[in-house]
Amino acid sequence: MKKIVLITALAALAACSKQADAPAAGATEAATAAPDAAAAGPTAADGKPSAGTFKVTSSDGKVFSEVDNPDGSYTSTQDGKVVETGKWVQKSPGEFCYTKDEPNPKQRCGAEKVDEKGVWTSTNPEGKVSTIVRIGG
Repeated sequence: MKKIVLITALAALAACSKQADAPAAGATEAATAAPDAAAAGPTAADGKPSAGTFKVTSSDGKVFSEVDNPDGSYTSTQDGKVVETGKWVQKSPGEFCYTKDEPNPKQRCGAEKVDEKGVWTSTNPEGKVSTIVRIGG
């Protein structure tokens, strides 16, 4: 009788430890989804990753192409010529900040939003509004 109780206890213990080792299906999916979301990086006002290539039309009508790299650097070109480089950070979908590569750089931030018509705008600290169009990334 003692042997039967011992074997039953060992079988119960083995069954419990196997269940503890195997993760639940939902836990596995959640664990693999979290790194993918973090790898995507910050989110822009349009709901997509902040890194990419954009057409920027300034409040005075000048058109630039801006490439925001995943490493936090950016390059702005106009008519195929580099006009500005620097670093960027997306603090939230509604706040994009940049620091130009220049002596005594100062970070500047713009309030970004996409309106009900789908127009993406960025308003700088002086209140000037630029229009943004994602052209890649």
